[in-house]
Amino acid sequence: MDALMLSRIQFGANISFHILFPTITIALAWVLLFFKLRFNATGDMKWMDAYRFWVKVFALSFAMGVVSGITMSFQFGTNWPGFMEAVGNIAGPLLAYEVLTAFFLEAVFLGIMLFGFSRVPGWLHTLATVLVAAGTALSAFWILVLNSWMHTPAGYEMRDGVAHAVDWVAVVFNPSMPYRLTHMLLASGLTVSFLVAGLSAFRLLFGDRSAGAMTALKTGVTLGAVLIPIQMFAGDMHGLNTLEHQPAKIAAMEANWETGTHVPLVLFAWPDEATRTNLYEVAIPSGASLILTHQFDGVVPGLNEFVTADGQVLHPPVAPVFWSFRVMVGVGILMLLVSWTAAWMLYRREAGVEGFAGRWTLRVLVAMTFSGWLATLAGWYTTEIGRQPWLVSGVLKTADAVGDVPAAMVGTSLTLYLITYAVLITAYVGVLFYLARRAAAPGAVAGPEETRSGTAPVTMITPGEVRP
Repeated sequence: MDALMLSRIQFGANISFHILFPTITIALAWVLLFFKLRFNATGDMKWMDAYRFWVKVFALSFAMGVVSGITMSFQFGTNWPGFMEAVGNIAGPLLAYEVLTAFFLEAVFLGIMLFGFSRVPGWLHTLATVLVAAGTALSAFWILVLNSWMHTPAGYEMRDGVAHAVDWVAVVFNPSMPYRLTHMLLASGLTVSFLVAGLSAFRLLFGDRSAGAMTALKTGVTLGAVLIPIQMFAGDMHGLNTLEHQPAKIAAMEANWETGTHVPLVLFAWPDEATRTNLYEVAIPSGASLILTHQFDGVVPGLNEFVTADGQVLHPPVAPVFWSFRVMVGVGILMLLVSWTAAWMLYRREAGVEGFAGRWTLRVLVAMTFSGWLATLAGWYTTEIGRQPWLVSGVLKTADAVGDVPAAMVGTSLTLYLITYAVLITAYVGVLFYLARRAAAPGAVAGPEETRSGTAPVTMITPGEVRP
């Protein structure tokens, strides 16, 4: 591979690893705030038990996100100097705003949130949780502003090959920003809902007798069941926006080669760019037109429109975009089925209905613990690979921004990154399940405080059923 492809893979690996942790912290901060507010309102220690367990997960995830984000920043200079040279007048301030308004806010109040429960007044601890949660949302806002601007640039003008902002309102609120931000925030919420439900289910399977574990399980399942249909609606709106502003990406997502009406929805195929056809295609007639335009005879762009007369391809690689989009949608449908089924089972349990299949439901939730990561990465690949060959759509091509670094050097650093990330992600997942199993140990959570609060602990009464 040449230096361009290796640098793309390296940045893709770095951002894939990094995005895992903000995806958790963005929404988990708000879940922690919910736990704290419920504790303040009721005085029931089950909410504080949930808070104390999940604040450990937040702290670990926050630290991993900060460290992995540093390596990405370095790559702007080492691997992609052309990016800042061309659009640094816009990217630089947006990244600075994220640090000044979000990262500092999180860093300053995180210590109070983690260690101040018994050392500061209750209102101050709650305020610290509010500010940390606000900081995570602000961080997501500024990063998604920059990313959206790279997809749908607005409010700028080019002078001697350099972008200059002429309207910061247009830069910030570029055409795809509201849709991309909403889609990402909901993705974070779903990631956290299944993480909370999965680790809580793991605790119950190991005999956790605390009310805090069951409370967290209900919170995760309910949050997932509520957010997944909203995410599907937001995804549909995002798709319509992408059709308007990035038709080449839509054509690749659908593996549609010729522009036309009544375009079928391809469920399965092997896109072949050499012959510019789909092999082994399984499709639903007029399905793509209906989904993308909400009309059976709607026009869907074809990939052949994005090939110049001299054979230059101006559309993204088809197979990666096609398959990553289907992985994202497939995981989303699985989330819908699992969360709604689990919510129904919990409702039946609360209503005292016999036959609640507790253990198999808990096992499925454990299996879905990191499903949000899979969906997020698949969606991220769809978005970012779908922008190729542009780094900034219509402004800067990826090939024009790569640095003059020998391929062997990039390959060496890429290998080291991959080894390090494999070790870190294995350790991170292992620590999460270690914390969950330790919390499930007899007497680890349930204790005199819970008894005083009047909350009965959760007890495993049979091998196949969980009841209070």
